[in-house]
Parts: sequence; C-alpha cells; structure tokens
Amino acid sequence: MTSTTAIGIDIGGTGIKGGIVDLSTGELVSDRVKLATPKGGEPDGILEVTKQVLDALGGDAESNPVGVCFPAIVKNGRTMSAANISKKWVGLEAEKLFEKTLGRDILFVNDADAAGYAETEFGAAKDVDGLVILTTLGTGIGSALIYDGILVPNAELGHIEIDGHDAESRAAYSAKEREDLDWEHWCKRLTKYYRTVEFLFSPDLFVVGGGVSKHWDEFGDLIDIETKIVPAVHRNNAGILGAAALAARGHHRRTTAAE
Repeated sequence: MTSTTAIGIDIGGTGIKGGIVDLSTGELVSDRVKLATPKGGEPDGILEVTKQVLDALGGDAESNPVGVCFPAIVKNGRTMSAANISKKWVGLEAEKLFEKTLGRDILFVNDADAAGYAETEFGAAKDVDGLVILTTLGTGIGSALIYDGILVPNAELGHIEIDGHDAESRAAYSAKEREDLDWEHWCKRLTKYYRTVEFLFSPDLFVVGGGVSKHWDEFGDLIDIETKIVPAVHRNNAGILGAAALAARGHHRRTTAAE
C-alpha cells in the first residue's frame, strides 16, 4: 500500500527540524518541530536530538516512512564529508547509526539532494522533463541533479574549478558578503559559473535555492545564460519535503518488491 504521508527530518549545523508531509501536496500536516543542533555537532548528540524530533512528531513507522537529510556526501549509507558539523562524522556508517537510534528503517540522503528533489516533486521543477539542476547559494554552493524525476546523488558542482578557483569560493553568497559585492558584480561571477555548468551538463532548468533566493527580484535577471533559471519555491522546508518524498518512494519500492 502506497503511503500518503511521510516524515522528513533535516539535519543542519544549527538546527534539526522535522515534519509530517502530505505527499500529494507537499504541505506539512503536522507542526514543524525544530531543536537546536548540539554544540560541536558530534554523532552522539545529533543522534539523540534527531530521536527527540522524531518522538515529538509521533506517527507509526509503517504508515509514515522516514527520510533524514544530512550535510554530507552520503555513499552507501556512509557520511564521506561533514559540513558545519563535527569531522567525526567522516567515514561513519551513519545510516545504520540513525536506524539503530530511531528504531526503524530510514532513507538517508544528502541535504542538497533532498532540497532538489523537493522542487521536482512539489516546487519550481514540478512536471519538468529532462535534467533539472538545483543550486543552493549560501556559505558554499550545494547542488542536486534530477533527471526525469530520478535523483543522481552527491553532485558537488560547487567545487568545479573556474579560473583556477573552487567555484563556490568566488560565486557563493558568502563571497558576495565577504567582498561586499553589489548584485551586478556578483552576478557576473554567477553568470560565469552557470555558463560553465550549462556547457558541461546542458540542463533543461536551473533552480536557485538558499536564503538569497528570496531576493530573486534583485538579481535573477542579471544572470545571463541560455537555460531557463528560476528561484526555488521551498526554502526552509525543502529538506523536510525532499527527504519525506524520497523515503516514501523507497518505502513503496521495498513493499512492492516484498509482495
């Protein structure tokens, strides 16, 4: 039986938040629970707070698949990097640790991948065929590749080298703030970045997320590329929505295979 709701939990450097998602609309059907990430972001602390978030949401394991998104490259359930959390996560079998702590199966995914998937299911890229590339412009540049609704995980397009620099060191929103760039000068850098990604991947749509996307009217028209580029619809809840939707998809596949 296909689940109509799922739980998404989004783990970040400052907060761990979760909610129950209506999979037909992308709306939260619960209060959004948010607790502070323990100082230092070490494994034991994050695992415990994630359990507290899940317990606060309630919900039956079978009727509500659980997805957890995390600020790391995630490969075969292992966290291969760590952004704004303890480096003790690097190399851990994190998915198994979360499943043991939470007492249920989960879908474990990179946070940018979850945000990108949320936009294809419920947001700016819904019903778009072909290749969608989401980029989040913040401290760095996060990215997600979704092709015809299928997520290609762990695309680290913020680390493409352009003019001898890691792209995100020059084009992330943090670079604009650090160097006190105006919109026009920052967007010259964004244009070079997106043209490079455009040449390499020939996407059908770019979606721009991150907190700066709320200022889209200030800078969107200054990015000069061929591919259509639009702001993300979901910002604060994108990780929750994407993790929940991916969990439901994985849960459906498992139950179908079992039948």
